[in-house]
Amino acid sequence: MRKAELAMASVMGIFSLYLMWKSAELPIGWIPEEGPGGGAWPFWLSAIMLISCILIIVNWYRKKSPPSQSEEAFMDQGSMIAVGLVAGSLIFTVALFYVVGVYGALPLFMIFYVRFLGRHSWPVTAMMATASPVLTFFFFDILLKITLPKGLPIIEETIFYPLFKIFL
Repeated sequence: MRKAELAMASVMGIFSLYLMWKSAELPIGWIPEEGPGGGAWPFWLSAIMLISCILIIVNWYRKKSPPSQSEEAFMDQGSMIAVGLVAGSLIFTVALFYVVGVYGALPLFMIFYVRFLGRHSWPVTAMMATASPVLTFFFFDILLKITLPKGLPIIEETIFYPLFKIFL
């Protein structure tokens, strides 16, 4: 576990630096009357990720976290299956973006993840499956003015027309 924590923090830190470098090719500040520049979110999120990686390495060196004190195996077979299920479902969800759009794929992912992997009740699942596309819509389409891929326009756009009328 100790070696895996250092390896992951190092790899993710290097990846953060790369993402910061690539996203800085676009404006990373606020553009008046447009919103954040094209590189703003990737740059600043990568900077936060880099700081987190540095703090993980510091805690690893000082042996302050439970993983930094452990000599156990990083993942057992059950953990590998769980990670594989989540990774596979995320890949499937991203592939669905081009078929049913972000707002159609997110509820499907939430139903699978919350109900079947998380084993939560149907009311909790329904709330998450409903809230996730609405909150995503408010954050990207309204707040950031970034249009996400939409699937079948007849279905998705009619659902969000009332929200467009209120905020735009």
